[in-house]
Order: sequence, then structure tokens, then C-alpha cells
Amino acid sequence: MADDDATPPPLRVIPAAEAPFGDVERVFGTRGDPASCWCQWYKIPGADWRGVGKDALRDRLEAQIAESGPGPGLLAYEGDEPVGWAAVEPRPRLPRLRTRRIVKSGTTQPDLDDESVWAVTCFVVPREHRGRGVATELARAAVDAARAGGATVVEAYAVDPTTGAKKSAAELFPGTVSMYAAAGFAEVARPTASRVVMQVSFER
Repeated sequence: MADDDATPPPLRVIPAAEAPFGDVERVFGTRGDPASCWCQWYKIPGADWRGVGKDALRDRLEAQIAESGPGPGLLAYEGDEPVGWAAVEPRPRLPRLRTRRIVKSGTTQPDLDDESVWAVTCFVVPREHRGRGVATELARAAVDAARAGGATVVEAYAVDPTTGAKKSAAELFPGTVSMYAAAGFAEVARPTASRVVMQVSFER
């Protein structure tokens, strides 16, 4: 008989390039926002977004993972089961961030062409794996990935769910203030009551 009280295996986080793309697909699923975006929202200009279908978005992410160089994300495993994704890579690769109010009014790194500034922009954790600290562990791993990739700063655009109306799970995809704080990020600006720029800086 299975032991219902058995401790789940520790989480393991690896670069998405080291994982089968089928595992990435399992995390993103086939319904909902992740399967409609594939972490391409910040990479495609608004005028072009509507013309790109879901299959093309998935193919774009698969090609980005296969490219040499840092990013675009990390995959978390519980045992052999993929349980979460985090998008982290150099900020200049995310052109839509240039127009976002939270970046323009909140970053302490205004050179948006600086490849040494990395950004964490999205988390995907399937419903059945939530509440286990998967996103926090991915945030910690994102710091390590940015440091290993030569970043001077890794930046995140957190949601503060304690302010304003209750936030839906879909609204929390950038990550929460408490989650980033647990991963070592510090608040550097609060452009709005519920959106916070948080950073980890690396000494060189």
C-alpha cells in the first residue's frame, strides 16, 4: 500500500535545454494562458502578436531553447515529473519590456540594451503541483542561472497580492513579492501599489 505521508522527492531544476521538449509541453499543457503564450508575449511586438498562432508560438519556444547561449528558461522536476517552468534570460531579448510601465518607471538599470541585465518574467506551475514551493525554488535557480550566465543584475516584476482586489492565479504569472523575497530578491521600486521591481545584484 502506498504511504500517503511519504515525503515528496526534492525538487530539481535544470536549464530547459537539458530537458526533453516534451517535458516543457507537459508543464505548459494544452489549455489556458500558458498554452496560448508559450512565453512569447514579451518577445513579439504587439502589432504582430495576433497573427501568430498557438502552434507557431510553441515552435518559437522550442527553437529558442535549442539555440546556443543563455536562457530562455528553467524546468523543475519532482522526481521524474516536470512540475514547473520559469522564464529567465538577458533582458534585451524581451523587446516588449521596453514599453512596460513597471520597467520604464521602476528599473534601476535603464540601459535596455545591456545584456548583463537579466529578467525573470514568467512562472508556469500546473494546478496539481501548486502549493509546494515550486515557483520559489525556480526563482532561486533563476538567480543561479543569471549569475552563471554573466549577469550583473537579475530583475523581476513581482505582484503584491496583499494589495487591492484578490488576484487570480493567472494574474500571478510574474511571481509574487514574498516568493522573490524568499529567493533573495530585494525591492527596489514600486511603480504601482501592486507591482514591484525586485532585483539581485552580483558584485564583479
